[in-house]
Amino acid sequence: MRIVLQRAKKAKVEVDGNIVGSIDKGFVLLVGITHEDSIEDAEYLADKIAHLRVFEDETGKMNTSILDVEGSILSVSQFTLYGDIRKGRRPNFMNAAKPAIAQKLYEDFNDCLKAKGLVVETGIFGSMMDVSLINDGPVTLILESK
Repeated sequence: MRIVLQRAKKAKVEVDGNIVGSIDKGFVLLVGITHEDSIEDAEYLADKIAHLRVFEDETGKMNTSILDVEGSILSVSQFTLYGDIRKGRRPNFMNAAKPAIAQKLYEDFNDCLKAKGLVVETGIFGSMMDVSLINDGPVTLILESK
């Protein structure tokens, strides 16, 4: 699994002009799944994200987690994170998991986050989505399970 994490002051995802998920303070997660991923990858990354210390403490240092600040998560499926652009000018998505497999693992990943006590909002898997956020910092990290 590959995740682009952005710390956000607020964020939302729209499908066909309708807001389907929104958060205030927290993380926007763009979640990519490859055919080699398993529930263990989802559990590992959910635990890493829940305890990642990237929010400022009272001294202004990144020392508190999303759990500490009672933040929320906006999780958006993003198969293009496994786009390969080494050859040619058009991405190859052969490394992205097939939709049926990816959707199940994406849902499992979100369930793992919820099991950690996090509020999770999502987009709609497989839909064209408009994602907007106010990136806080900006803080943007790339996480991989392998």
